[in-house]
Amino acid sequence: MDEQTRMELEAAAFRRLRQHLMEDRTDVQNIDMMNLTGFCRNCLSRWYQEAANARGIDMDKMEAREIFYGMSMDEWKSTYQTEATPDQQAAFAESHKAHE
Repeated sequence: MDEQTRMELEAAAFRRLRQHLMEDRTDVQNIDMMNLTGFCRNCLSRWYQEAANARGIDMDKMEAREIFYGMSMDEWKSTYQTEATPDQQAAFAESHKAHE
């Protein structure tokens, strides 16, 4: 496989992942993703920002999140985000001990 085709396939897979997380599974909370996988939508938007910055594109965290989420963080939170339960918070604290 040539390099251009590989990049196009990776980009298509990323777009499909974004669609799945932002349209198909808005019920899944970021804290649950972090607890199970070690990354969430915010991580993906940060990686997007880092890739843009590496190419010389000036983009901050909030701009990247708005691009990734397709809306402002305030809109996302008010529409989809729920308050983390004590169990979710405890699992988050436990799963991130290794990252400290």
